[in-house]
Amino acid sequence: MAHGVPSQGKVTITVDEYSSNPTQAFTHYNINQSRFQPPHVHMVDPIPYDTPKPAGHTRFVCISDTHSRTDGIQMPYGDILLHTGDFTELGLPSEVKKFNDWLGNLPYEYKIVIAGNHELTFDKEFMADLVKQDYYRFPSVSKLKPEDFDNVQSLLTNSIYLQDSEVTVKGFRIYGAPWTPWFNGWGFNLPRGQSLLDKWNLIPEGIDILMTHGPPLGFRDWVPKELQRVGCVELLNTVQRRVRPKLHVFGGIHEGAGSSPVCRTSRVDWLMDRASFCWSRFTTLYALTASGGARRTAQRPDAFSTGPHHRKHSK
Repeated sequence: MAHGVPSQGKVTITVDEYSSNPTQAFTHYNINQSRFQPPHVHMVDPIPYDTPKPAGHTRFVCISDTHSRTDGIQMPYGDILLHTGDFTELGLPSEVKKFNDWLGNLPYEYKIVIAGNHELTFDKEFMADLVKQDYYRFPSVSKLKPEDFDNVQSLLTNSIYLQDSEVTVKGFRIYGAPWTPWFNGWGFNLPRGQSLLDKWNLIPEGIDILMTHGPPLGFRDWVPKELQRVGCVELLNTVQRRVRPKLHVFGGIHEGAGSSPVCRTSRVDWLMDRASFCWSRFTTLYALTASGGARRTAQRPDAFSTGPHHRKHSK
């Protein structure tokens, strides 16, 4: 079985025996280990997005999967914006510039961004393979010249971009990674198992906030149309058994849109705003208290729903 193996005082995560079948993994761990509702997890009442911030707190506004559809979004008050990827449709430089301009007009002291599977040009290996193909699946991306996207992340002048890297702001260590299990050959897709685990093994222990584009197994990863779970088992094991961040925030699965959970602690005011309009923008939060115990959040209806939900798995 998988899992966390102690090694000279450290926990080493190995490939899970259910890695290739997340739906089966969920059933097994839910029945046998209660991995998704352990005894130390309790619901926390959400607060309205415009609730005044308590003195001495830092408020995080978390958002994801905006897909170049940021016009007219009413953003809540906060100190630090976390965007967990898919801020464009295809990662075109024009889309990145538009997103960067939008970020520049937001009042947050810090804006931290990671890529998602739609930021094709941010994935250098993906782009290298794309230009070798005899047919072009993404015509508008394929006709870009290498000099158009070689340093595309440099266009994000109004944010801190993380890719398998970390930053410390206002005393919080924040790590970001864009990788997701393979889904129809988009950017930052990797096979389940060792390939993804190698990326999760780069996440250092001791971080406060983990940003990933996709979910761990069992948390907002259910795709009703396909009747299956799509979260990453290795990411779940890494988060719960080795890294144990105070907060794990992610997006990626559009079926997870539609609620606004909040977790508040004495040191930080975690504000998680989820909204869905047109293609969706949403994020999911999984928090750990400073002592290491898990704290799962409550949910409420969308704060900023401005249109119909479109259910699209991982797009």
